[in-house]
Amino acid sequence: MKTIIFVTHNSGKFREAEAKFKTLGIKLQQYEEGYPEVQADTLEEVAFFAVKYLETRFSSPFFLEDAGLFIDAFNGFPGVYSAYVFKSIGCEGILKLLEGIDERTAFFKSVIAYREPGEKPLLFQGVCRGKIAYEKRGNHGFGYDPIFIPEGGIETFGEMEVEVKNSYSHRGKSLQQFMRHLENVMGEKNMEKK
Repeated sequence: MKTIIFVTHNSGKFREAEAKFKTLGIKLQQYEEGYPEVQADTLEEVAFFAVKYLETRFSSPFFLEDAGLFIDAFNGFPGVYSAYVFKSIGCEGILKLLEGIDERTAFFKSVIAYREPGEKPLLFQGVCRGKIAYEKRGNHGFGYDPIFIPEGGIETFGEMEVEVKNSYSHRGKSLQQFMRHLENVMGEKNMEKK
């Protein structure tokens, strides 16, 4: 069974990914040490910096995922600063900033950076559009999940079980792209063995 290291200290992210990778017969191993967060304009820049930092630490394939909440009324804020803003003001702070604002559209974006030893890193992206709720709802998930309602849904991510959230979420979409890539690579390797 192939093992891939997932670099994240976030056990919620790890559980979401682990549930998806089981279907491929790939074992995920969590590496919780993390990496320094660089100040950058895009999630892609953050991901590439992290891969460069981590590539000498592993002899196995590894990936990391960076995500952000981009609120239209705030010109995309908190965006790449989502983790810092969440630690500083949390969901309550975002709801307070949005008081009296009717324009509540937003999107989550996820960028996965994957690196096989000796190969260039690959990026996989997913976006989930939606809106910010008027109050926190649900206690599933993590981060901004209790205040984000995905397009086509009526519940917040915080009210959804992992499998349901994965069907909507930005991370679910980037993981799906990543898994398709792995399936193709594994299929090609199996064909070469025949």
